[in-house]
Amino acid sequence: MTDMIAPSLRTFLAEGRSVALVTVAEAKGSTPREMGARMLVTERETRGSIGGGELEFRAIAQARDFLKRDSLPTSLDVALGPELGQCCGGRVSVSIERADERALASIELAERAAAQTRPMVLVFGAGHVGRALARSLSLLPFRVRWIDARGGEFGTAPLGDNVEMIVTERWGEEVGRAPPDAAYVVLTHSHSLDSLIVSAVLERGDFAYCGLIGSLTKRRVFEHAFREVGIPEDRIARLVCPIGDRGVDDKRPEVVAALVAAELVEVFAKARRDADLGAEAP
Repeated sequence: MTDMIAPSLRTFLAEGRSVALVTVAEAKGSTPREMGARMLVTERETRGSIGGGELEFRAIAQARDFLKRDSLPTSLDVALGPELGQCCGGRVSVSIERADERALASIELAERAAAQTRPMVLVFGAGHVGRALARSLSLLPFRVRWIDARGGEFGTAPLGDNVEMIVTERWGEEVGRAPPDAAYVVLTHSHSLDSLIVSAVLERGDFAYCGLIGSLTKRRVFEHAFREVGIPEDRIARLVCPIGDRGVDDKRPEVVAALVAAELVEVFAKARRDADLGAEAP
């Protein structure tokens, strides 16, 4: 999963390597990354990012000098525009310290807590598009439950630890136990199964996103069935079908997956903005 540096740090320490922990300690104005963003720097490698560009380049150089000299913790405080020529224009303070077992424990705790607050995405179906979507989502800050009764369809491609493969026919239990405001992407091998899963999600009602693979014709057929069983019109209207419909006429699984992943990022980013605005309201 993106920004997960604890596994790498554990490996580095087990190998007896010297590692610097670089952390954005303060961020004012427009900056590449937020306060708390972290990266690891060794003599030859890096993991994570504090935003790239000249700021990261200088931080890496300073961190390697810090490791070479075995000096006390240090910092880098810069105005991005005047001092580095970066267009962001804000000011960033970066701390540089040695990463040890104590730092590892702290980072693991923080990353576990952060992982639990990330939005959940349930992907039903392990066909070509399902596999491509799982790969795309494994790189994003989501918790993914990837569900199919056909265990042999998941493939062997490595995925991030934020993707859990669920072999089950009890799709209804998966819908029922999902947290409020989860996202559901339905792309099974069966239209009847698609209809049952989507119907259950719409009946539940508290979804952030419900996407169904297929054409507008498929949508119209499904809408008719949903109305017949009494699903409210406003919930039917929230169904996204076709998924990834962003004006790109390309049905290759990897392209569809990228478009759907972008759709999910937008949905959850908007929800986060709305929640922040709500919290700021008097």
